[in-house]
Amino acid sequence: MTDDLELRAQIDELLLLQRAAQRIASVLDIDVLLEEVVGDVVQTFGYSRSGVLLKDELTNELVIAAVRGWTMNYHQKGERFRIGEYGMVGHVGATAETYYSPDVQLDPYYQVSELLTRFELDIPLKRHGVLIGVFNVQSTSVDGFAPSRIRVFEALAGHRAIAIENSWLFLRERLEKERMRTELRVAELMQGQLLPQHDIRHAAFSIHGVCLPCRTVAGDWYDYIPLQDGRIAVIVADVAGKGMAAALLMSSTRGILRLLAEQVSEPAPLLERLNKTLLQDFPRSRFVTMAYVLLDPRDMTARIAVAGHPPPVLIAETPRMLETGGLPLGLMNAVYVEEQIALTPGARLVLYSDGVHEAESPDGQQFGYSGIERHFTNPSASADSLLSEISRFAGGLSLGDDATVVTIDVQTANAWCNDHVRESGPGETSQLPTIPPG
Repeated sequence: MTDDLELRAQIDELLLLQRAAQRIASVLDIDVLLEEVVGDVVQTFGYSRSGVLLKDELTNELVIAAVRGWTMNYHQKGERFRIGEYGMVGHVGATAETYYSPDVQLDPYYQVSELLTRFELDIPLKRHGVLIGVFNVQSTSVDGFAPSRIRVFEALAGHRAIAIENSWLFLRERLEKERMRTELRVAELMQGQLLPQHDIRHAAFSIHGVCLPCRTVAGDWYDYIPLQDGRIAVIVADVAGKGMAAALLMSSTRGILRLLAEQVSEPAPLLERLNKTLLQDFPRSRFVTMAYVLLDPRDMTARIAVAGHPPPVLIAETPRMLETGGLPLGLMNAVYVEEQIALTPGARLVLYSDGVHEAESPDGQQFGYSGIERHFTNPSASADSLLSEISRFAGGLSLGDDATVVTIDVQTANAWCNDHVRESGPGETSQLPTIPPG
């Protein structure tokens, strides 16, 4: 009969061990996990006091991470014990071996944690042979642990050590993701500041741009640069790739181009100078496509040079794509050519990135150059309405690439007169208004 009772008790202990292990294995939040661990001892096994202490590698101390059942509050959560110096837990921290005291009042290592304590069990929590903490159990009876129960608790401690390590890994991964999200939000804000904050509304031209990143940050970029002689440079560029790496290279390209624009304003020579600089600075696997337009309000012309970028579309009496082209920037030495076009009142020049014409519908059809031309036959069309149509065309799916559109609208004759002509005295001529900063 006694053997049957002992066998039954062992079976019950194993079942308790299995249930406890299943519960703690399903918890990834470290704080919740540790509360589960100390609660299991009290609720499942019937012992009155339990705690988990984790090792602080920097200070070589054990820190109470969770505690349950201390009525006199001798030791609180967060309290520290020097390994090898304080109490039984300090001894176990130093030896990394289980220590059981059947009567703490006779034990040389014991330090009072509560007056009612009579036995104490401390089990090291180890992973890959390295101590990560100590599991502590106390109760009010003398010699309350049979050897078989100690073995059960040691097995349970092994499960808990694994669960704690998994929780740490989960916590580190969560913190890393939060850090990356924070950095992406900051990068998104910073990149937004690099784009023009205002449209240009000139007596001769109205310029508006919009960028729709396919991720948090984009490799696309557009800019307006008012020059000292009254001309305006308009740029749309696309760095090969997506995400943070492309955004960083975009920022670098922007800075270099803005410096060069103060020295070389003509499109083709500027692209050649920029290409030589990027050949020295860019990673070999990266390149930039760019459309550079130089608007001259004095003779109402646009000089255009393109480096591997989708051709601008001129919307006038008959929509047409401009044929100017050249190699992308940063690949090899190249020569670029310009095309000069006359800008008639009411005409519109559309610059865009390949994320626009390469946008795909759910059945794999591309929006295409014809879709851009067709969209802008509507006089009320805009850069924003084009991106809205592309989103609808994609069927609500995420775009596969960044999409950027810049429109340059030439003022109509009436608008030109309203903006440009002022009352003049004898011999006076009207002047172009000052170009606002981009």
